[in-house]
Amino acid sequence: MKALVLSGGAGTRLRPITHTSAKQLVPVANKAVLFYGLESIAEAGITEVGVIVGDTAEEIQESVGDGSKFGLEITYIPQERPLGLAHAVLIARDWLGDDDFVMYLGDNFIVGGISPLVDEFRRNRPDAQILLTKVADPRAFGVAELDAEGQVVGLEEKPKEPKSDLALVGVYLFTPRIHDAVRAIRPSWRGELEITHAIQQLIDDHADVRCTVIKGYWKDTGNVVDMLEVNRTVLETLDRRIDGEVDDDSEAIGRVVVEEGARIVRSRIVGPVVIGAGTVVEDSYIGPFTSVAENCRITDSELEFSIVLRDSSILGVGRIENSLIGRHAEVTPAPNVPSAHRLVLGDHSKVQIHT
Repeated sequence: MKALVLSGGAGTRLRPITHTSAKQLVPVANKAVLFYGLESIAEAGITEVGVIVGDTAEEIQESVGDGSKFGLEITYIPQERPLGLAHAVLIARDWLGDDDFVMYLGDNFIVGGISPLVDEFRRNRPDAQILLTKVADPRAFGVAELDAEGQVVGLEEKPKEPKSDLALVGVYLFTPRIHDAVRAIRPSWRGELEITHAIQQLIDDHADVRCTVIKGYWKDTGNVVDMLEVNRTVLETLDRRIDGEVDDDSEAIGRVVVEEGARIVRSRIVGPVVIGAGTVVEDSYIGPFTSVAENCRITDSELEFSIVLRDSSILGVGRIENSLIGRHAEVTPAPNVPSAHRLVLGDHSKVQIHT
């Protein structure tokens, strides 16, 4: 069995971060989202992985390499434009051959990995197995319709009027039969080859399409809110580890990780928090659910429920929260400028002004 990992995509919902960085490499608890998926694939006993890459191919390849650090053998498959999930299957046809495979969206995050799902698929070997989860607003996802017996009878991509609240999770398992279905479909109104249409083709052809409704934690990390939420979830699993320096005038409370080479000076760290190697935190407060990457500098500031990417500085700006700060960013106080109030008041007016 092989794995096809999708790491193309423009990441428009994470802009401006993704103007200069692949969305799959934005870190969660100081580790790229993509790496969690690759680790899950390796844990499931799959070693041959094809990675679909687009405009950020060079960055993805530099970070992932040949896959040996994950125990994988990586083959990179270029995609000129992100033309849909089924298009990724189409262009990977030669590499996939006649093997079964799991398709994994590189910006998705599933707590607990995929090993049980892969094992179930290997035992039963349906033509396709999809993962579903209940969501509050299914209009933003592919949506499945089940019959009274729990069998999949229909799929829709981002429907205006969803027939259920069951959204497709970004992990799919297929036998080679999916290739005929992919070749049979046509681009949707979005100009993309939709994997939902290919699976619907299988259903229409009376193939064995099964579903698993997962109750565990799943997130598509395609926007800042979900990225921060995944970061929070992962940080809650941390074990305390202080490899760097925490001086006598500082305190690190709870599940705090201070990597080797990091320094905490006259500061208070309240976990769960991870501080990357080479980062200096001075005269500051770092609050829960915050990850600060390597070689950052935080001085005379407060930071909580946020992600700071590498080589950034936050200097004397008071409090920051619910934020995603990119690489080599500089956050500093604005210069003091004279303030004035411009008024046009009628007769007998009464005005109160805060000064």
